[in-house]
Amino acid sequence: MPKIRILMEKIREILRLCLEQKMSLRSASKVSGVSKTTIGEYLAEFKRSGLTYNEIINLSDDLLYSQFENSNCASNKKYEELSGCFPNYEKDLKRSGVTLYRLWEEYKGRQSDGFSYSRFCHHYMMWAGKHEVYMHMEYKGGEKMFVDFAGKKQHIVDKHTGEIIEVEVFVAILASSQLTYVEACKSQEKEEWVRVNENALQYFGGVPRAIVPDNLKSGITKACKYEPIINETFRDFAMHYGTVILPARPYKPKDKSFVESAVNIVYQRVYAPLRNCTFFSIEELNDGIWRELEQHNNTPFQKRDSTRRELFEEIERQELLPLPLTRYEMKEFLIIKVQFNYHVYLKSDRQYYSVPYIHVGKMVKVTYTYYMVDIYFNNERVALHRREKTVSGYTTKKEHMPPGHQFISGWDTGRFLRWSERTGETTHVFIQRLLESKEHPEQAFKACMGVLNLSKKYDKQIFEWVCKNAIELNCISYRFIDNSLKNKTYMLDQEPVEDTRLPEHINVRGREHYK
Repeated sequence: MPKIRILMEKIREILRLCLEQKMSLRSASKVSGVSKTTIGEYLAEFKRSGLTYNEIINLSDDLLYSQFENSNCASNKKYEELSGCFPNYEKDLKRSGVTLYRLWEEYKGRQSDGFSYSRFCHHYMMWAGKHEVYMHMEYKGGEKMFVDFAGKKQHIVDKHTGEIIEVEVFVAILASSQLTYVEACKSQEKEEWVRVNENALQYFGGVPRAIVPDNLKSGITKACKYEPIINETFRDFAMHYGTVILPARPYKPKDKSFVESAVNIVYQRVYAPLRNCTFFSIEELNDGIWRELEQHNNTPFQKRDSTRRELFEEIERQELLPLPLTRYEMKEFLIIKVQFNYHVYLKSDRQYYSVPYIHVGKMVKVTYTYYMVDIYFNNERVALHRREKTVSGYTTKKEHMPPGHQFISGWDTGRFLRWSERTGETTHVFIQRLLESKEHPEQAFKACMGVLNLSKKYDKQIFEWVCKNAIELNCISYRFIDNSLKNKTYMLDQEPVEDTRLPEHINVRGREHYK
């Protein structure tokens, strides 16, 4: 009990200064940092104990605490009345805006001859220190949710192969009431991380003012004591729910000791009861976890009558921020340059999306979900598209085009046609067909540039042959030209075809003999 040890050491120091060093109350107050009034009350309690200085100095922390507490109870009825209020004070202090000074003012309003503020705090801190191992007092209701993955994994069994598959276990705990949420998931990947954090908020029925994760890569891109870089998707998730991310500082184990203690309890109250059970899916495993979790949350604290669930309902539920109307939609973020054909390229879909032509050459931020693609410049949305999955396709809006389909930097259909004429007549026809194959010519600019760049790398006669072959087969694409040149398939077309007909002979019969 750290608070009791600190308090008892302070009392021993005060007794040493006043009884052994013979300091005045004023001098002892300056040295110890404790008010003269409190020091006088400590000395009065020492006299009431009936012990000598040597005896009381050598007592253990627990015995010294008991001596002072028993002395208070036996000699002062006011203390007995006050101490009966401490359990309620403990709950009240978890509410936003409630302080010991406010509680003391209310106490003095009811009992004008009650303890002074310093003595009131002293008695409460001694009581709170005794119970600190069971209830943490540092956090207000709805203030923080600590989250982390358990170090020890769970596992499921594949029904068909018997393979044992390890799965991660996510733990979230509200700092004030200690209400806990646990869920098994496939991995620690970003999508899973965001999903289980969201499920925790849904389970609690509200949002804390801050989420405190460890520095795992799914949530924190770069750990730093002063300015950690939070994963943009996780940050966007927090903005959707109206909370903030406060990563635990690296190499500061106390920052995450709260959730680590919760994980250890989960090992005892969730893992242990399930140790002999076999689960064939994550859904089955989570059903078992949630069954044990409910029992854990409804089990009274040690040496206390209340449970985590009861404490949550009493002091924390009303302090949580409300959940938004909709759940978070997973987003990805990119910073990319608008190409000369006023499109951005989404590599994951191999798809082009148009942007107003005035943004050509500028760096834009692309945010995309499963259904939509948003494009921002200077924090202002400049384009919105439905996400398409057509490989190497174009999604173009007419209002994004330059006037008359002329590209502002000089890239137009005429330029590509003039360029192709210098390569050869067949190449010129192929480029013309390629430009005509798109709904908007600008959509073919990138492919035309690729084809004409290839013409510089290969023999003119060979390149003309490949373009002729592409036209005959109606394969009007950059990819066909590139593959033909790389794989040298044009050489097959140039090889003479052998005559494979059988020679005429009296022993060779025709099909009429097989009817």
